[in-house]
Amino acid sequence: MQTRLLELIAPSGYAPDVDVAARGVEVLERLGYTVSNREALDRRYLRFAGTDAQRVAEINQLAGRDHPVPDVVLAVRGGYGAVHLLEQLDYEGLHRRLAGAPVAIIGHSDFTAIQLALLAQSRLTTFAGPMLLADFGAEALSDFTLNQFQTVLRSPSHVVEWQGDGASGDIDVSGTLWGGNLAMVCSLIGTRYLPQIEGGVLFVEDVNEPPYRVERMLYQLHQSGILARQRALVLGDFSQYRLSDYDNGYDMVAMIESVRKVIGIPVVTDLPFGHCPDKLTLPVGGQGRLQTAGAQVRLTLTGYPYIA
Repeated sequence: MQTRLLELIAPSGYAPDVDVAARGVEVLERLGYTVSNREALDRRYLRFAGTDAQRVAEINQLAGRDHPVPDVVLAVRGGYGAVHLLEQLDYEGLHRRLAGAPVAIIGHSDFTAIQLALLAQSRLTTFAGPMLLADFGAEALSDFTLNQFQTVLRSPSHVVEWQGDGASGDIDVSGTLWGGNLAMVCSLIGTRYLPQIEGGVLFVEDVNEPPYRVERMLYQLHQSGILARQRALVLGDFSQYRLSDYDNGYDMVAMIESVRKVIGIPVVTDLPFGHCPDKLTLPVGGQGRLQTAGAQVRLTLTGYPYIA
């Protein structure tokens, strides 16, 4: 089997469990990857996977002429800390070295901040997808997640289908696919690190955020004019939150119904992506054609780097 080079990066939290990390590396090796930069799994500084200087250096070294360009750059985990690095990334160098190259930079959660900054400042398309610890290191790796990961990275186009709530009517829209973790998207509003996407398809997900806090962030996107410039909003997985008696029936379904009346663009639900075992691999900065017929949703992905 031909081996491919996969380089780990840890721009956010440290790896708390060596057994989980080892299991993830073993899975990747079985898939035919040579896993480099394992040193990232051992770094700890406060709650981060090393100092800011260490964490930014392992990303910036990808711009170096003497540094081998890996096939895959995989984030170890999310957590917190990516925002520390945004002002120190070598955006011009990363663009010169990686733009147009068949390299897949992959992660989600806190990594969304870096992905959006790379799209805005380096014009690089990355992938919202699985990470080392939560996905490849899981006790039971999702066959769905693994299949999506392998299929998307090896094909210039990909089609995914799922069932939404069917409440947006029949739509057929195309545009730049972008987004990721909702809290991270909102945290970049007003900065140069949020891409200025016109006519895009925005997808978002989050974890530990009850409906009223999700709605507050969606209102921020609406009131800042960002949603009005998109062709559709696609909601992924929102999980691990608690409702209280005070919510009084205000659940995620009620919140989505409320938002639909306000934002003026189609809202498609149940995208299989987020802090969940079964997740798609989605090109952040690629092209997406979103079609619905009743509850059936079809998303066609093109315009992204892939490993031939």
